[in-house]
Amino acid sequence: MLELTELSLSVCIDSQWVEAVAAVSLSLEPGRVLGLVGESGCGKSMTAQAILRLGEYQGVIKTHGDIALDGQSLFEISDEALRRMRGGRVAMIFQEPMTALNPVFSVGSQLIEVIRLHLQLNKKQARERAIMLLHDVGMQQPEQLIKQYPNALSGGMRQRVLIAMAMAADPDYIIADEPTTALDVSVQKRIIALLLNLQKRRKLGLLLVTHDFGLVAEMCDDVAVMYAGQIVESGPVKAIFDAPAHPYTRALMGCRPEVSEAGELMPVITGQVPPPGRWPEGCHFAPRCSLADAACKRPVLSDAWSQGEHRARCLHVLDAVL
Repeated sequence: MLELTELSLSVCIDSQWVEAVAAVSLSLEPGRVLGLVGESGCGKSMTAQAILRLGEYQGVIKTHGDIALDGQSLFEISDEALRRMRGGRVAMIFQEPMTALNPVFSVGSQLIEVIRLHLQLNKKQARERAIMLLHDVGMQQPEQLIKQYPNALSGGMRQRVLIAMAMAADPDYIIADEPTTALDVSVQKRIIALLLNLQKRRKLGLLLVTHDFGLVAEMCDDVAVMYAGQIVESGPVKAIFDAPAHPYTRALMGCRPEVSEAGELMPVITGQVPPPGRWPEGCHFAPRCSLADAACKRPVLSDAWSQGEHRARCLHVLDAVL
């Protein structure tokens, strides 16, 4: 199991360390899909990248909590073990396919490099595996494709190459950070179908970072809703879609285009996500919430309301339901 326990991350802003992710706890098992959903600026990508400790190269530090893979803390392993884990046990698909590949190296050389770093294969064997991986992700004429440079590929083709790269060493877990953001709708559907097929066929644990609740409904077994660095609601997808508990979750679901009637203005959530260092006291969503009162200015626990595995960081769940 891949587990985040009370993970807090800080960034340096104006020479001061400011908390950007606050006590986040998540767990992901092989064969399941966990959706991490919320608006931009809520800390989703920072949390996802922390699993591979990528934030350390961008000035992000862990101030509290832990991340463990099969019970082993990823903050206590050696640099060599960390390199083997990245791409070996846990792989990542980044959100911008147009810039994630190196433009000065061919597709084949980049894919073969990943394969040879993690598997004991010679160059010929690695090339054969690269061709097989590209075929698995639906690429036509992979023998010719590996000679191409990224600029010759469309956005959808580049995203398929990134998925092939993530699958190169047969990982147990994949982190997909908004994998369809830069793609048009028809390509998005094909990429999502491909990811689901690979996930089910190989029984992968998949962490899907997204702001699209429709995508969560289609792909995920469980969902965690993130707002201003906190998990405000979590649980099985069916439970949350049947009875969303937190006002923020209900507001996000209400903003889906399919909820609006033709000719009507789409509903919006007033205000903006507060940046790190400017979080309000108590409930971070309170300034944008119609149910907020004086009690919301005090700290609100992650399981202030719970029903089985369904939990919400809110004092007014029952009021909202009534």
